[in-house]
Amino acid sequence: MIQPPIPKSSNKWVWIILSVIFGLFLLTQIMNVFSGDGLSLGEKVGIVRLEGPIMSSKSVVRDLEKFRKREDVKAIVLRIDSPGGAVAPSQEIYEKVKKLTQHKPVVVSMGSVGASGGYYAALGSDKIVVNRGSIVGSIGVILEYPVAVELLNKIGLRFETIKSGDTKDSGSPTRKVTEEDRIAFKEVIMNLHGQFKRAVSDGRKLSMDVVESLADGRVFTGEQSVEIGLADTIGTMDDAIVIAGVLGKISGSPTTVEAQKKRRGIINLLLGEAEEKIGSRFDVQPAYRWR
Repeated sequence: MIQPPIPKSSNKWVWIILSVIFGLFLLTQIMNVFSGDGLSLGEKVGIVRLEGPIMSSKSVVRDLEKFRKREDVKAIVLRIDSPGGAVAPSQEIYEKVKKLTQHKPVVVSMGSVGASGGYYAALGSDKIVVNRGSIVGSIGVILEYPVAVELLNKIGLRFETIKSGDTKDSGSPTRKVTEEDRIAFKEVIMNLHGQFKRAVSDGRKLSMDVVESLADGRVFTGEQSVEIGLADTIGTMDDAIVIAGVLGKISGSPTTVEAQKKRRGIINLLLGEAEEKIGSRFDVQPAYRWR
């Protein structure tokens, strides 16, 4: 049976659709190149940013791992501008940086502040570069929680608590703080502080005696931190990129590539903001954090 010929108009639309698809693909690749996460050529320094309070390690660890796998990225600069945050995420970033240095050089560039958990995260790197006025250090741990017993008594509100042990509700704002609570929390704080000090000693090659003299929660300027051994050198982020290029054996002036951040839709932004506000109202349990 002889098939009728395909109308020329149909061929025309097929080519138009294919051209649009190819054009979108090409545009995506061009945007990726200019955004620093695509098909740019040559050996590069990868840029990862750790900014703001550290409440999660997910995005930073993901970006570090992405650059570990890329053969064109020969070294990484971790730009830190953070006052610290939760203990475990800070430690996870530190451990990831430490392991990453076995594969590629990692240079930390401190912005305005790299303190507490922000400084902890930097300790696994090969070099720490600070600005003269960077705020560095704050080697310590803090635990804070509200106690609202007197307020609740005034308004006549009482909470009934069923618990499996005497200390199960330690840190609850609905009951008085006991001496046993203080002792138990203090033991945890001092254990975490010891972990922090050992990380400083190992990462900066300082004796524990020296670390003990610095680990009382004080902060230091960038100049001071270099003098006492908490950082390696004074420099800008551009200087850190040059140092990373040298360590990564990149010839000439290194180009950089930055991990492309996922764009969040309006619904995700609204839901995220609502979740954060609700969490801040009801999350009253003790939260250990570097500070």
